Amino acid sequence: MYPASFDYKRPATVDEAIALLTKHGDDAKLLAGGHSLIPAMKLRLARPAVVVDIGRIATLSYIRDAGGGAIAIGATTTHHEIESSALLREKSPLLSETASHIGDVQVRNKGTIGGSLAHADPAADYPAAILALDAEIDLVGPRGKRTVKAPAFFVDLLQTAIGPDEILTEIRVPATAKTVAYEKTEQKASGFALAGVAAVVGAEGVRVGVTGVAATAYRAVAVEQALAGQRSPSSAAIAAAAARAADGVEPLGDIHATPEFRAHLAEVNTRRAIERALRRQ
Repeated sequence: MYPASFDYKRPATVDEAIALLTKHGDDAKLLAGGHSLIPAMKLRLARPAVVVDIGRIATLSYIRDAGGGAIAIGATTTHHEIESSALLREKSPLLSETASHIGDVQVRNKGTIGGSLAHADPAADYPAAILALDAEIDLVGPRGKRTVKAPAFFVDLLQTAIGPDEILTEIRVPATAKTVAYEKTEQKASGFALAGVAAVVGAEGVRVGVTGVAATAYRAVAVEQALAGQRSPSSAAIAAAAARAADGVEPLGDIHATPEFRAHLAEVNTRRAIERALRRQ
């Protein structure tokens, strides 16, 4: 199916893009890598009157040391660039590992981290890692820039904290030890997560992000609390904590997995992710 007719705009700067969003309001949609918007347009699930292509704004594609123990990633940086980044692999390897699980080679070469996060698909891979890393996300609009912490960014199914006239411009993640891991059970045809779990083990404890299980990705707070203060938890302690991976959420059910199966996968992958992260000490 072909998309409905639309006007195409290709701004050269973020300010120009914001001006276009302000001018056209709800009639405009941002385009980065296109893996979310274009299929929706072809199915007529999205019918923007104006497509604003930010994919070629040079200032939005980068991976660099931001100082203060943080690494900054531009919104249009591709999954492949994140997967292959020497800086990320050395300083914050969870994102590179997570990116390697996304789609296939073609998807990773074109899709962008900003587009994926802004779309907020409940089965996307990045949200688990972004939550486990407690990342910061910069949003820029006509009123200036504001920073949103990862737990406040994902609001609901396909909904984020991004305002209608704002653009996600940068993600900042902390440098971590190598004690990280991402475990995923995927839907084989699409590669999306039936349950994906990111674990970060550090001196301050364990942080766990879960995607694919509920309507939005979430921090498995009950798991983190169960392992609080344990620097080298036993297998039994990890298993007992992982059993709480779906506490407080309503697992999704569809043709691919029942709610009960998704909760079970969350438990299994949480245990595996924490154990694998600890083996990297």
